[in-house]
Amino acid sequence: MKNYSGRSLKQFNMEKEHLKENYYVSGHTACAGCGQSMAVRIVMNTAGPNTIATNATGCLEVFSSKAPQSAFGVPWIHSLFENSAAIASGVEAALDQQGKKDKINVIAQAGDGGTADIGLQALSGMLERGHDVLFVCYDNEAYMNTGIQRSGLTPFSAHTTTSPSGKKSSGNPRPKKPVVEICAAHHIPYSATSSIANPKDIEIKVKKALQIKGPKYLQIHVPCPLGWRSESSLSIEIAKQAVNTGLYPIVEYEYGKLTKVRKIPSPKPVSEYLKLQGRFKHLLKNQEEIAAVQKVADKNIDYYGLK
Repeated sequence: MKNYSGRSLKQFNMEKEHLKENYYVSGHTACAGCGQSMAVRIVMNTAGPNTIATNATGCLEVFSSKAPQSAFGVPWIHSLFENSAAIASGVEAALDQQGKKDKINVIAQAGDGGTADIGLQALSGMLERGHDVLFVCYDNEAYMNTGIQRSGLTPFSAHTTTSPSGKKSSGNPRPKKPVVEICAAHHIPYSATSSIANPKDIEIKVKKALQIKGPKYLQIHVPCPLGWRSESSLSIEIAKQAVNTGLYPIVEYEYGKLTKVRKIPSPKPVSEYLKLQGRFKHLLKNQEEIAAVQKVADKNIDYYGLK
């Protein structure tokens, strides 16, 4: 039996169930292998229907909300690039005045640029004022939507359009900005990192954060095949290698104190991670440059006690 669009009744019913069971649905225009899109679904489905989400300008806003459609199954507000945290603060304050604050989750969302750079002031203000909001940073390590420019969370030696590799440059000269520690320094109840390499860990941390009153910060590592110049089928593997080399520590802070880390007893060499991505291609024949990246990983392993 066929319905009006040529789909079978079984297909049609499956699509209806998909729309009912998910609070971020398929049909958006994210690139194949987009780690950000994978992470958003986990976050939204974990938070559930009693959620209001704010969203800074960026990839997620563009590919999930092309008028007249939206991939979000919860109330969703598009803000400017810099003020997702400020809009979420206003939403939370309004819910408080209406007596609905304890019934609805408020989640602010932004990419690494809208979090670590242009949005850092609004984020700090939200944390300092103590709003009961979960801020989620989808860290794909560059301004992907506007042309793959370097951000404060771009890793050391990565090639971007504003930190190009060449005869006089080995890519981005700065290490990743320690935003999870910056947030923890506000002595907020919860500040953590996660990775699309471990979907269950994201789910656990979102649940934990939403059960805590006050401001929370969660930074999720989300590979971008376009900006990282990687195969779309390798996004999960690349994310795993970032964790297993020590380049992306998985940690939790509570009230400013480091309380939990994901141990990596046998760290992989960083070359295993670098070779999967075109943004590091310029390093692969230069052992000194690879050694410099290895120092970043080794420092993380020592600092967080990952072994």
